[in-house]
Amino acid sequence: MFPKADILFTRRSIREYQKDKPVGDDLVRFIVDAAMCAPSARNKQPWHFLVTRDRQKLDMLAALHPYGKMLKDATMAIMVCGDTKLEERESAIALDGAAATQNLLLAAHAAGLGAVWLGMYPRKERTEAMRKVFEYPQNIIPVSLISIGFPAEEKPRNNNFKPERVHMEKWGETIQ
Repeated sequence: MFPKADILFTRRSIREYQKDKPVGDDLVRFIVDAAMCAPSARNKQPWHFLVTRDRQKLDMLAALHPYGKMLKDATMAIMVCGDTKLEERESAIALDGAAATQNLLLAAHAAGLGAVWLGMYPRKERTEAMRKVFEYPQNIIPVSLISIGFPAEEKPRNNNFKPERVHMEKWGETIQ
């Protein structure tokens, strides 16, 4: 029905990657550029993106993040962060980082990459563990960690639409 919108319905969390197929700089720039096109509160754009393709770091991240086992096979990870010097409200940083993360995931999918969103904020144990790996300053708040690589699995289109959760004009009147 809307051919350009297909990317929204076919993006899935991909946890299996082709281990020896690196993600080039052109693709890194493309997906980070797309992430920076996300909306942000008061257009502050408080984000930073920490990219790693270092195998040792990816293995450390896999061990440190409780849901990050797929990083063992990923060829890249990007940590989406917010900067309290650019936006003082942590709530705005979290929302802005989430919007940037979604753009990043859609761009990765559009580029033929597989990716999965690993939560960071507001888990202090996760953000402090990452600080030891990446040595970022205190004004930086990690929002998400994205595992990325060329997919080694295929998943069917999403079918998550639940009409009972769409309320028309007033609560309880659902969409047909």
